Amino acid sequence: MTRKQLQEKVGIIGKSKAISDLLDIVLQVANSDVTVLIQGESGVGKEVFAKAIHFASSRNTEKLVNVNCGAIPEGILESELFGHIKGSYTGAINDRKGYFEIADNGTLFLDEIAEMPLTTQVKLLRVLETKEFMRIGSEKVTQVNVRIIAAANKDLKSEVDSKRFRSDLYFRLKAVTLQIPPLRERKEDIIPLAEFFLEQNNRKNLGREIFLSKSGEEALLNYHYPGNIRELRNIIESAVALNTTGILTDSDFIPHFQKDLHRDSNPNLPIYMNRTSEDLDREMVYRALIEIKRDLEELKFLAKAQMGTNNFHQIEPKSKTNTEIVPIDEMEKQAILNALEKTKWNKRKAAKLLKINERTFYRKLSDYDL
Repeated sequence: MTRKQLQEKVGIIGKSKAISDLLDIVLQVANSDVTVLIQGESGVGKEVFAKAIHFASSRNTEKLVNVNCGAIPEGILESELFGHIKGSYTGAINDRKGYFEIADNGTLFLDEIAEMPLTTQVKLLRVLETKEFMRIGSEKVTQVNVRIIAAANKDLKSEVDSKRFRSDLYFRLKAVTLQIPPLRERKEDIIPLAEFFLEQNNRKNLGREIFLSKSGEEALLNYHYPGNIRELRNIIESAVALNTTGILTDSDFIPHFQKDLHRDSNPNLPIYMNRTSEDLDREMVYRALIEIKRDLEELKFLAKAQMGTNNFHQIEPKSKTNTEIVPIDEMEKQAILNALEKTKWNKRKAAKLLKINERTFYRKLSDYDL
């Protein structure tokens, strides 16, 4: 199988040297049974590379079983991996195969392996070394022939140093390591990926074809993508859903970009010079909280604007005892219309006049069907 055939088979989009080098390694190790560890930030495409290893291997006619270790509660992860017999614990009403048995002769992909409890790590190491295990509650040894691929968005070496991950399991997993760089470090892959996602959306929306403009490309190239490929796909899908012209420009994308904390003037935000994936997750939480606060402030501002405090069409109270109640959403919609009329429907100027960011303004236009 050639590199191009493999890319087409599993959907790896990219022409950067980093992607080419990774694909070469995949093709070299695919037909061995060596354990592969895939590391990289959330959203870089670790699962796609696991598929590439499986489909390039001699096991490609057997199952590829994906297990997200971080999504399974600690109390049942062992049962999910190794299975159980009827009556082995409360709720075990039947015998059940685990993922190791289901993936026998195929490939087992253990995603977010850094989240695996230490007690389960011990049992996983034993399976890797002996190719055998026992279901929970059973005394019968089961043998399996499974190729293991593991993935982590945390630095496993740091997890080992912090005693959160077993060193013996780490060295057993990292026989071959694929380090997938974040999207911001391989800019030449951004436009091919964007065009691929845009083509996917065009196929879904039969009869409505949307194109990417030069200014749209420049906006995409200048963004930093904390959420990597997953975020790029979401940006394209959101921009397509709101587009009415058939051409995606910079103004279609900018409202969907997250603000770069390094450029944020808000003194209450922490600045991380050497950010890890954990730092990025924390930053996203900060951004969400601050965005909620901004939305509340913007709502209060729009209400005041409609009442005549910001040079819009003022509403004079009929009397001091007037008790008429106007719904906030109606006031907000009218304030937006006033701003659009004042700026001759220049949306960017209207958003600036209302003192709200463009992303929020475009969302409100959609909410009010304007």
